[in-house]
Amino acid sequence: MINTEEVVSFINNIIVGTEEEEHDEVVKVVVKRLTENDFYVKLEKSKWKVREVEFLEEVIGLERIKIEEVKVKRVLNWLTPKEVKYIQKFLRLANYYQ
Repeated sequence: MINTEEVVSFINNIIVGTEEEEHDEVVKVVVKRLTENDFYVKLEKSKWKVREVEFLEEVIGLERIKIEEVKVKRVLNWLTPKEVKYIQKFLRLANYYQ
């Protein structure tokens, strides 16, 4: 199930992205497999049936992946660089978020 259209995992994060009708069943299978292998889900860290979720510094939604607003504002409000190393730093950051 890992890294399919329904389930994505990275280190200790799991995203279940399904249609609403099948979501509960897929989550049950994921939790069952985790517990069978002595892994556990922390309910206080879990989000259930949300339309968007922050994952690896990006916001993953139903229609698209976008960058967190805080990071966009950081690029927009960046002071004008005066030295080459600061221009390079800004360009690396801006290109990443492009």
